[in-house]
Amino acid sequence: MNHKKHIYLDHGASTPVAPQVIEAMIPFWTEQYGNPSSAHTHGRDASFALDEARRTIADLLHAQTKEIIFTGCGSESDNLAIRGVMWAARELGRGQHLITSCIEHEAVIETAVQLRDHFGFTVTILPVDSDGRVSPDDVRAAIRPDTALISIMAANNEIGTLQPILEIGSIAREHGVLFHTDAVQAAATTNWNLAEMPIDLLAMAPHKFYGPKGVGILYVREGVPLLSTLTGGGQEDGRRSGTANVAFAVGAATAFALAQADLATHVAHDTALRDQLIVGIMAAIPADDIILTGHPTTRLAHHASFALRHLNGNDLLIHLDMAGISASSGSACKTGNPKPSAILQAIGLGDEWSTGGLRFTVGRQNTIEDIAYCVQTLPAVVAQLHQLNQRLA
Repeated sequence: MNHKKHIYLDHGASTPVAPQVIEAMIPFWTEQYGNPSSAHTHGRDASFALDEARRTIADLLHAQTKEIIFTGCGSESDNLAIRGVMWAARELGRGQHLITSCIEHEAVIETAVQLRDHFGFTVTILPVDSDGRVSPDDVRAAIRPDTALISIMAANNEIGTLQPILEIGSIAREHGVLFHTDAVQAAATTNWNLAEMPIDLLAMAPHKFYGPKGVGILYVREGVPLLSTLTGGGQEDGRRSGTANVAFAVGAATAFALAQADLATHVAHDTALRDQLIVGIMAAIPADDIILTGHPTTRLAHHASFALRHLNGNDLLIHLDMAGISASSGSACKTGNPKPSAILQAIGLGDEWSTGGLRFTVGRQNTIEDIAYCVQTLPAVVAQLHQLNQRLA
């Protein structure tokens, strides 16, 4: 299998930083390097840049600037949203019950479990159907008088399924319950109007849309009680202490502005490549050996995911890497873990499938030639691994 370049098909894990983003950040390391909390000229310049970045993101979300919090990553944004709301709700006597789903990112599900096991909160973890979708009816049925927060992701990182977050948010609003969504995967493929959408808290990670790693964004609707989980100097209006990373905030705003400006173009490009991947791979591998995971159409534009029977995801990734293709077995946070995928188990797949998860996520630099090479290469890798397994059996 000959190839001229190493093809990157793991944009769901992280993306390259756009040249415009790098250019926007450089001055805040070399010229405008002051602490935005300082009162002098250098500090005021940094503070102005931070305010401008916040305003850019707020405008794109149809939110207010005071509703935008800069954090250290998407996981921290999810943590702050869930812990902050639940701790505040308990303090205010508004309940201590949290509803989430079994396919949330670890930043959500592990936070929920910790709140339950170590802090005495109650948690309902909802199931999903075979496409990985949460039922709005299940959400409605789970709401109790003491329910303080519902947290359902906008799109699943491992199988790409889009969740009915507007319907779930409307149900939450009907019952006077706050609604948080982890939008880390979906942030740059959606037009957001948070002035009208029934979403109270929304988490984003710029490194998923050609921005820098090491910065996160959390939208918190005005009036939502939030108890800070990172205390100190009182930055971010007392909700997230710590010296602001001005360069990364500027980079985050620039990346989000670029993504939103060209959203339709990028979605069309990614969808075409995604569909080429799905059709090609499903045709090239025997039906008994492969399953398309996630919803067949209501899924992220750039996301194609599969389960390969009697194969190990790590083996698939190693052999694809040797063949010049970077892919993932699901969440980047799971890479290197040989255990069966909890997400694949949640959608009803048995042991023969649940270790063989494979995810391709396309991006701006990918071409139809890249996809054709992947479609050509994967069947040979699968056949080789089956032969190896037979010899070892």
